[in-house]
Amino acid sequence: MIELEIRTVDVVQYLKPLREGGSLPAIVEADDGFLYVMKFRGAGQGKKALIAELIGGELARAIGLNVPELVFMNLDASFGRMEGDQEIQDLLKFSVGLNLGLHFLSGSITYDPLASTADPLSASKVVLLDSIISNIDRTAKNTNLLNWNRELWLIDHGASLYFHHNWKTWESHLGRSFPKVSEHVLLERASELEAAANEIQDVIDKRLVEHIVAHIPEDWLEEESDDFSVADKRSIYVQLIYSKIEQIHVLVKEATDAR
Repeated sequence: MIELEIRTVDVVQYLKPLREGGSLPAIVEADDGFLYVMKFRGAGQGKKALIAELIGGELARAIGLNVPELVFMNLDASFGRMEGDQEIQDLLKFSVGLNLGLHFLSGSITYDPLASTADPLSASKVVLLDSIISNIDRTAKNTNLLNWNRELWLIDHGASLYFHHNWKTWESHLGRSFPKVSEHVLLERASELEAAANEIQDVIDKRLVEHIVAHIPEDWLEEESDDFSVADKRSIYVQLIYSKIEQIHVLVKEATDAR
């Protein structure tokens, strides 16, 4: 089984907000000397977006796709006090504690479906990964893909696994396919879907899914407004994701028909 090790770093400097997205991530420096794109627990979709980012990113890495290193990021309460922008000050205030960061890829450019390259097998893996995790946010308008060092890199899986915004209906998602695949930015280039599906099933077993889900910080799963325990939620993530892996050839057919 692939070993998963996620480092924890402390934020030492808030550098620049990234206003392209609605969640207002930012470039920050950590105590290891590296720059990260930090996703905040106090942003619009809250901790659920961080969970989706963690699960989606590590599943992508497991099947051989390029994903910036993910790290847990500690944010101290002192950061919001000196910030002049009220919106950012509030974001920092509500994000004290453990957040998530992606290693900043300096010099990367946004993937352009008309000009950038993506090999057929990688494109097919991305399409199927997004079908498995119900990622509705990889379209021509918002690709959430980068080209860096002439390679394709995946970022921002925060809109995935949207079932967790209503835990009570999670079982209804078990047998669902992913019709939104018809809007996927890489669908046209995904000509090796069967080969990608076989590779994904070879790599991702239930133990790996459990291993990834086990790394979700406990307090990201705690909410006062629902009746599901932390253990229940971990179990649901595993059941739902692995059910999609087992049904992957249904997802292949759906994507093939959409092409």
